[in-house]
Amino acid sequence: MHQKKFKGISPRIKIIQKIYNSLMNPDTEIEYQKNQYKKFIKDVVSGTLERTELIEETIKNNLGKDIDLKKTDKILKIILFAAVFELLFKHNNPKKVVIHEYLQASEFFLEKVQIGYLNAILDKISKVLRKDE
Repeated sequence: MHQKKFKGISPRIKIIQKIYNSLMNPDTEIEYQKNQYKKFIKDVVSGTLERTELIEETIKNNLGKDIDLKKTDKILKIILFAAVFELLFKHNNPKKVVIHEYLQASEFFLEKVQIGYLNAILDKISKVLRKDE
Protein backbone atom coordinates (compact mmCIF):
# COMPACT_ATOMS: atom_id res chain seq x y z
CA MET A 1 0.00 0.00 0.00
CA HIS A 2 1.19 3.44 -0.90
CA GLN A 3 1.20 6.23 1.64
CA LYS A 4 0.81 9.88 0.74
CA LYS A 5 0.69 12.99 2.86
CA PHE A 6 -2.92 14.06 3.15
CA LYS A 7 -4.65 16.70 5.24
CA GLY A 8 -7.52 14.81 6.86
CA ILE A 9 -8.36 11.43 5.47
CA SER A 10 -10.89 11.33 2.65
CA PRO A 11 -14.16 9.61 3.57
CA ARG A 12 -13.64 7.26 0.59
CA ILE A 13 -10.31 6.08 2.06
CA LYS A 14 -12.05 5.34 5.36
CA ILE A 15 -14.79 3.46 3.46
CA ILE A 16 -12.22 1.30 1.65
CA GLN A 17 -10.34 0.61 4.90
CA LYS A 18 -13.51 -0.31 6.80
CA ILE A 19 -14.81 -2.66 4.10
CA TYR A 20 -11.38 -4.30 3.81
CA ASN A 21 -11.13 -4.70 7.58
CA SER A 22 -14.65 -6.13 7.74
CA LEU A 23 -13.86 -8.71 5.04
CA MET A 24 -10.57 -9.67 6.71
CA ASN A 25 -12.11 -9.80 10.21
CA PRO A 26 -15.76 -10.77 9.70
CA ASP A 27 -16.42 -11.28 13.44
CA THR A 28 -15.25 -7.79 14.38
CA GLU A 29 -17.82 -5.05 14.75
CA ILE A 30 -17.14 -2.02 12.56
CA GLU A 31 -16.46 1.10 14.61
CA TYR A 32 -17.02 4.59 13.28
CA GLN A 33 -15.12 7.50 14.79
CA LYS A 34 -17.00 10.72 15.24
CA ASN A 35 -16.42 13.07 12.32
CA GLN A 36 -18.42 15.13 9.84
CA TYR A 37 -18.68 12.20 7.39
CA LYS A 38 -19.59 9.49 9.91
CA LYS A 39 -23.15 8.93 8.61
CA PHE A 40 -22.01 8.92 4.97
CA ILE A 41 -19.15 6.49 5.70
CA LYS A 42 -21.44 4.20 7.70
CA ASP A 43 -24.12 4.28 4.96
CA VAL A 44 -21.69 3.38 2.19
CA VAL A 45 -19.82 0.70 4.19
CA SER A 46 -22.96 -1.05 5.45
CA GLY A 47 -24.76 -0.58 2.13
CA THR A 48 -21.86 -2.03 0.16
CA LEU A 49 -21.51 -5.02 2.49
CA GLU A 50 -25.28 -5.66 2.59
CA ARG A 51 -25.74 -5.40 -1.18
CA THR A 52 -22.62 -7.25 -2.35
CA GLU A 53 -24.62 -9.72 -4.45
CA LEU A 54 -26.63 -6.98 -6.19
CA ILE A 55 -23.46 -4.97 -6.85
CA GLU A 56 -21.66 -8.05 -8.20
CA GLU A 57 -24.63 -8.84 -10.45
CA THR A 58 -24.70 -5.23 -11.70
CA ILE A 59 -20.97 -5.37 -12.48
CA LYS A 60 -21.27 -8.75 -14.27
CA ASN A 61 -24.29 -7.60 -16.29
CA ASN A 62 -22.62 -4.38 -17.43
CA LEU A 63 -18.92 -5.28 -17.50
CA GLY A 64 -18.96 -9.05 -18.06
CA LYS A 65 -16.36 -8.97 -20.82
CA ASP A 66 -14.21 -6.29 -19.17
CA ILE A 67 -13.59 -7.78 -15.72
CA ASP A 68 -13.27 -11.17 -14.08
CA LEU A 69 -14.16 -10.58 -10.44
CA LYS A 70 -12.68 -13.93 -9.38
CA LYS A 71 -9.25 -12.79 -10.60
CA THR A 72 -9.54 -9.14 -9.54
CA ASP A 73 -7.27 -7.83 -6.79
CA LYS A 74 -9.21 -7.70 -3.49
CA ILE A 75 -8.59 -4.01 -2.79
CA LEU A 76 -9.47 -3.01 -6.37
CA LYS A 77 -12.67 -5.04 -6.04
CA ILE A 78 -13.55 -3.29 -2.75
CA ILE A 79 -13.04 0.13 -4.35
CA LEU A 80 -15.11 -0.89 -7.37
CA PHE A 81 -17.95 -2.28 -5.22
CA ALA A 82 -18.10 0.83 -3.00
CA ALA A 83 -18.11 3.12 -6.05
CA VAL A 84 -20.83 1.07 -7.75
CA PHE A 85 -22.88 1.17 -4.53
CA GLU A 86 -22.66 4.97 -4.58
CA LEU A 87 -23.56 5.14 -8.26
CA LEU A 88 -26.60 2.94 -7.60
CA PHE A 89 -27.87 4.40 -4.33
CA LYS A 90 -26.32 7.82 -3.64
CA HIS A 91 -27.90 9.91 -6.38
CA ASN A 92 -27.14 13.18 -4.62
CA ASN A 93 -23.45 12.55 -5.41
CA PRO A 94 -22.74 13.33 -9.10
CA LYS A 95 -21.10 10.42 -10.94
CA LYS A 96 -18.03 12.53 -11.82
CA VAL A 97 -17.49 13.31 -8.13
CA VAL A 98 -17.91 9.65 -7.12
CA ILE A 99 -15.42 8.48 -9.76
CA HIS A 100 -12.92 11.25 -9.01
CA GLU A 101 -13.04 10.63 -5.25
CA TYR A 102 -12.52 6.87 -5.60
CA LEU A 103 -9.69 7.35 -8.09
CA GLN A 104 -7.99 9.75 -5.68
CA ALA A 105 -8.50 7.36 -2.76
CA SER A 106 -7.21 4.44 -4.84
CA GLU A 107 -3.81 6.16 -5.10
CA PHE A 108 -3.25 5.03 -1.49
CA PHE A 109 -3.85 1.37 -2.35
CA LEU A 110 -3.23 0.67 -6.04
CA GLU A 111 -0.54 0.90 -8.70
CA LYS A 112 -0.95 3.43 -11.53
CA VAL A 113 -1.92 0.76 -14.07
CA GLN A 114 -4.66 -0.52 -11.71
CA ILE A 115 -5.96 3.03 -11.22
CA GLY A 116 -6.18 3.46 -15.00
CA TYR A 117 -8.10 0.19 -15.25
CA LEU A 118 -10.41 1.24 -12.39
CA ASN A 119 -11.03 4.57 -14.13
CA ALA A 120 -12.02 2.83 -17.38
CA ILE A 121 -14.30 0.38 -15.56
CA LEU A 122 -16.00 3.09 -13.44
CA ASP A 123 -16.41 5.34 -16.47
CA LYS A 124 -18.05 2.56 -18.45
CA ILE A 125 -20.43 1.41 -15.69
CA SER A 126 -21.35 4.97 -14.67
CA LYS A 127 -22.56 5.69 -18.21
CA VAL A 128 -24.98 2.78 -17.87
CA LEU A 129 -26.08 3.39 -14.26
CA ARG A 130 -26.35 7.17 -14.59
CA LYS A 131 -27.36 7.77 -18.21
CA ASP A 132 -29.09 11.03 -17.32
CA GLU A 133 -25.96 12.73 -15.93
